[in-house]
Amino acid sequence: MTGRRHWVLGGALTALVLAVALVTWLLVRSDPYVAQPRGDRAPAADPAAAAHALRALQSAVEDRDTEAGAALAPTSDPDAADLLTAVVGNADALDVRDFSARYVDAVGGVDGDGRWQAAVDMTWRFEGFDAEPVHEEVLVSFSADGDGGGAGIEAFGGGDRRSPLWLSGPLEVRRSDRTLVLATSAAEADLLSQRAEAAVPVVDRVLPQWSGGLVVEVPPSEEGLDAVLGADPDTYQGIAAVTASVDGTVTPDAQVHVFVNPTVYDGLDPVGGQVVLSHEATHAATGAPLTTGVPMWLLEGFADFVALHDVDLPVSTTAAQIIAQVRQDDVPDQLPGQAEFDATDSHLGAAYESAWLACVVLADAGGDDALVRLYEDVSAGRDPEARMRSLFGFGSTGLTERWQQRLRALADASSDGT
Repeated sequence: MTGRRHWVLGGALTALVLAVALVTWLLVRSDPYVAQPRGDRAPAADPAAAAHALRALQSAVEDRDTEAGAALAPTSDPDAADLLTAVVGNADALDVRDFSARYVDAVGGVDGDGRWQAAVDMTWRFEGFDAEPVHEEVLVSFSADGDGGGAGIEAFGGGDRRSPLWLSGPLEVRRSDRTLVLATSAAEADLLSQRAEAAVPVVDRVLPQWSGGLVVEVPPSEEGLDAVLGADPDTYQGIAAVTASVDGTVTPDAQVHVFVNPTVYDGLDPVGGQVVLSHEATHAATGAPLTTGVPMWLLEGFADFVALHDVDLPVSTTAAQIIAQVRQDDVPDQLPGQAEFDATDSHLGAAYESAWLACVVLADAGGDDALVRLYEDVSAGRDPEARMRSLFGFGSTGLTERWQQRLRALADASSDGT
């Protein structure tokens, strides 16, 4: 016991002497002490290299240089090279102008292979159609480039941000003086281009002051539509198309495009498909996604009024769902509002039809021009009730009563088989 104690004390004294010696040596040495790194350092994002790659991408897009674009892919990644080739090709076909890409910050960590995502502030516009550049923060996937030691670009989009269609892969583009269609298949591009061309004069007949262009984007699937619009899954389930600002903002200079859900749209018959696109073209022509304070019945009913204005179909067809609903449950207590236009509502079709009939009632009472004036004035921020009384001689209560009478008459006629 005594010998072991001496050995332990001796060892402790030796360690203390060594510690004091080490501290003294650190204090008197001339060069600074640097802790030695561990052998397996975790990979880190390289913002400078990524920013350099983005500047090179900007040049490739501006010059329409597909080879320069492909060269920005990581070494031995042919899929990324094909994507970048397609992006530059899309830029050429769409006549992309004012393109810029600025590195903002890494999002999430870096994996063991040196891959990471970063938020990138992008701007662009489609020449001849977008009056102002779109501003969008897009996720870009980068990877360490084995040969050059820089950063390669792997992919665009994903996460909780919007994934622009023109950055997603090769597109089919159809352009005319007033329509621009971008789709992932030639068949979709041809079909939507034909219907977009037909929609423009439909809108012109009711809104002759509109002289703008119509941009239609067709993702490959419903999931692709959710990605393009940065929406939660199934947000647009059952919706054939939606008109929205490209970057999700509602500022006056935001650019508005029509986005098609092919999962639903492809199941429509030719007449239905044309009416849907003409409806959305009306929204685009009037900047509907950028307006606030317009009652839903007027916003959606007016778009259908324009789309159906010259369609030769009986009202028993164009209002079939609301007529059936009235026959079963009697007339609604009020004009359709936000709740009735919820995309998950099982009576969504009836809501659109009933809103259209409300606009038909107004046009019958005061004429098409008065209805257009009401829509324009309310869109500009004027009071709906006051403008309705001024233009038609009655307000929302009077409209509701006339609308309910029209619905009852249509339901009665339908039950009589007339």
